[in-house]
Amino acid sequence: MHNLLRRLLAAGLALCLAFSGAAVARADDTICRGTLGAISVDNLKVPDRAKCTLNGAHVKGNIIVGTGATLIAKAVTVDGNLQAEGAQSVTVTSRSFVGGSVQIKQGGGASLSGLRINGDLQLESNRSRLTISGNRVGGNLQAVQNTGGLRLTDNRIAQALQCKENNPAPTGGGNVAGDKEDQCAGL
Repeated sequence: MHNLLRRLLAAGLALCLAFSGAAVARADDTICRGTLGAISVDNLKVPDRAKCTLNGAHVKGNIIVGTGATLIAKAVTVDGNLQAEGAQSVTVTSRSFVGGSVQIKQGGGASLSGLRINGDLQLESNRSRLTISGNRVGGNLQAVQNTGGLRLTDNRIAQALQCKENNPAPTGGGNVAGDKEDQCAGL
């Protein structure tokens, strides 16, 4: 019963994230093509097939990464969520912070290292290499149906580390979680 409730809550969060990412660009959205330094913006959108590099930026809302787009973020602060659906690549490093959740789905690869996430980290149906190392996750880390390889090392997860239907199975170690399930039980 406890696992069912947890899965229902995770599914609800995923739906909320999906619907919040479906909004069209608003006047308070900053469109990123190219490089942005230590600026502060409300929301940030990386358009389809664009490349955005962030160095020390503060995003007061959400980052949305479009289809085929690339995000490279170093030492960023995101008060809301980071959402990437169909993105080519997402890289976040160097003591970055996300106040909400991170969702990377149906895209290419991702590399997340040295990141603090207050909410959940969800990796779903990605087709290229995923490297997740040295992160602190305040909620769950869920990896489902990824096909490009997944390496999980030295992450601190407050709740569950859940891995299902990844092919190949995830590799790594040194992860600390409230509960480790399925393919991640030994990591």
